[in-house]
Amino acid sequence: MGLRLGLPKGSLQKGTFDMLRRAGYHVSVSSRSYYPSIDDPEIEPVLMRAQEIPRYVGAGALDAGLSGLDWIMETEADVVQVCDLIYSKASRKPARWVLAVAQDSPIRSPKDLQGKRIATEVMNVTKRYLSEHGVEADVEFSWGATEVKVPELVDAIVELTETGSSLAANNLRILDTVLETNTKLIANRKAWEDPAKRQKIETLSMLLQGALLGEEKVGLKMNIRRAELEKLLALLPALRRPTISALTDEDWVAVETVLDEREARDLIPELRNAGAEGIVEYPLNKVIS
Repeated sequence: MGLRLGLPKGSLQKGTFDMLRRAGYHVSVSSRSYYPSIDDPEIEPVLMRAQEIPRYVGAGALDAGLSGLDWIMETEADVVQVCDLIYSKASRKPARWVLAVAQDSPIRSPKDLQGKRIATEVMNVTKRYLSEHGVEADVEFSWGATEVKVPELVDAIVELTETGSSLAANNLRILDTVLETNTKLIANRKAWEDPAKRQKIETLSMLLQGALLGEEKVGLKMNIRRAELEKLLALLPALRRPTISALTDEDWVAVETVLDEREARDLIPELRNAGAEGIVEYPLNKVIS
């Protein structure tokens, strides 16, 4: 039997499929299907809401899955958290569940929520947060459009945000971060104890982390005279040390390294000024550290 893997449907679906592609897996799904095809006969993917995946992984209906820390905590699922996979629909940063009120609200701290009404999709997470602050409030489930409920319907909301732009557009003010969350690869405890399934999950973890790291990195290769090599090496950051190869012309060497993509733009002119020639920048699918 293959590894039953839950993949998130909705806002994370495209990012998840892109990440799997960079990791080396080809995944496709028709518009009406919940069972994607994948070019690995040992994986049986199922597409479902991220909110549900931790519960099904914990119960053993799925061996592993991709879901957020928020839904692991909200469902109180008993799962193995294998690794962090920080990606989202808008950025490569963790998202936040924040406590927000209207801009002109007199509420200035969590203590001011005593006896108030709060709307959110993460009721358990919110109740634990309030309990930690010694506050009793009425927490109700929100089915959507949570931002527009303040202040006419509720006094505050706990809502997921990546940039805060939607909250600001609805004239809301963030009071506090309730929970910082990101996608995780999780596993059922019984599947984790199975040697074959655990090896498959660990391989998947390694490749997915490598794909995310590869998206942030680029490779650089160039040629330089041996006499100028030390000057060039002083400029190069690297995961370990750059690779240096001899060329047919004994006075020259080839240098290859990996670095953050954001560094390459400023570094390339410096390398050129240091004597490097034939500089080539290329993308990386995966970086396995």
